[in-house]
Amino acid sequence: MTETVIVTGCAGFIGSHLTDRLLAEGRTVVGIDSFEDYYARETKEANLARARSHPTFKLHEASILDIDLRALLAGSACVYHLAAQAGVRASWGESFDVYTRNNVLATQRLLEACAAAEVPKVIYASSSSVYGDQRELPLTEGMAPRPRSPYGVTKLAGEHLCVLYHANYGLDAVALRFFTVYGPRQRPDMAIQRLLHAALDGTPFPQYGDGSQIRDFTYVGDVVRANIAAAFAPNLTPGRVFNVCGGSAVTLTAVLNTLRDIAGKPLRITHTGEKAGDVFQTGGSSDAARDALGWSPRTDLASGLRAQWQATNDELPV
Repeated sequence: MTETVIVTGCAGFIGSHLTDRLLAEGRTVVGIDSFEDYYARETKEANLARARSHPTFKLHEASILDIDLRALLAGSACVYHLAAQAGVRASWGESFDVYTRNNVLATQRLLEACAAAEVPKVIYASSSSVYGDQRELPLTEGMAPRPRSPYGVTKLAGEHLCVLYHANYGLDAVALRFFTVYGPRQRPDMAIQRLLHAALDGTPFPQYGDGSQIRDFTYVGDVVRANIAAAFAPNLTPGRVFNVCGGSAVTLTAVLNTLRDIAGKPLRITHTGEKAGDVFQTGGSSDAARDALGWSPRTDLASGLRAQWQATNDELPV
């Protein structure tokens, strides 16, 4: 019998890549996804096309808040919790209610069910957004989090819940802080994907700020490897938090220049003001993940951007 694992948010950008990798490694994957309307359903359906054809994949289209989790989780070896309401800029105002439900309450319900079902391991997808604006780089796990957006607050709350469920119920949960993930299947609202489409159809791209902001870009394949490494690394202390960062901390202007070179086309950039919740710089240290998980990033920014450019071209109708 093959090992069964759970992937929440399996139809999303990172979740679908992780699902494909786990299936390729011979595991049975039970996916949970509510197909939230943050972006088009057909995009998520396309993400799952390969998994749906696999004999050891089963999809449950439901919200974590509605499904009978305890029965579903029984006997699973690991839960990868990637389901979340994404987006820093959209998390303000009345939308915060959606973020609290999908990121905080849903995580609490899932951890409660994992504890009851005695799931051996939970990997929680957190975000570099929990750090906020720090004066010094690189960002390390020992720094005090100072999120600058409601989204960051909800992801930090999930980390704290993982610690609570370990302390009180013995649940073995590890949190991974992802830094600006990019690559094929990237969400259509994310900057690199919008830039690539702007290069393809000539539409203008609105740039927030002056381009001097620094981001640490992490290729989706490296993020998938980190999730698997965290699930199966021996002797991990439950409740640990690890940065998952690409070692490609560069300015947004540098990314624009690299994309121009890859696309071989001009980019029409329009400048606008900064958005609430955006931080000026992110750049993480992956030393802790290297030492404890045996993980380090493998894909440099230029190679990853070329892969995403090619995937975006392949999506176009003939």
